[in-house]
Amino acid sequence: MKIFAFAGSNSSTSINRELVKFVLKSFPDDEINLIDLNDYLMPVFSVDIEKKGFPEEAHRFLKNIEDADLIICSLAENNRSYSAAFKNIFDWASRINVKVFQDKPMFLMTTSPGGYGGGNVMAEAAKFFPQFGADIKETFSLPKFYENFDFENGIVEPELLATIKSKIENFKNQI
Repeated sequence: MKIFAFAGSNSSTSINRELVKFVLKSFPDDEINLIDLNDYLMPVFSVDIEKKGFPEEAHRFLKNIEDADLIICSLAENNRSYSAAFKNIFDWASRINVKVFQDKPMFLMTTSPGGYGGGNVMAEAAKFFPQFGADIKETFSLPKFYENFDFENGIVEPELLATIKSKIENFKNQI
């Protein structure tokens, strides 16, 4: 299986990227393409700029999805919504292909330092991503990242660890 993975953050110390990397360890035999949103920088979406054509980075993002069998992502929450970095990529990509996620199975995650674990962006994405071709098979939100995650060992809180392991297995069984 070919996995396309990303964190919806452009932070060099992204906690969402750490969560994605933790989950990817459960797919040791699969081909993994974990991207960094910083490699997809483009002008802020504008219909005026769009008239001149689409940035190559938007095409590359869509090609990564096209080449994959499934998607694993964790979205950062900024002001109760997507990060500006992800939203810009998403806006450009959706103008090229409204089915951005191309009906690929998705494991959708969020995390944050707070107790809600990115719940606002999770609710938004879970509601709207299917309209853009996401086949969301499983979701997971990790609250209080710095209390519940160790950079060497991953999720350390036993109940949350059991939950994500169960969700990973459920996801695998659906693909």
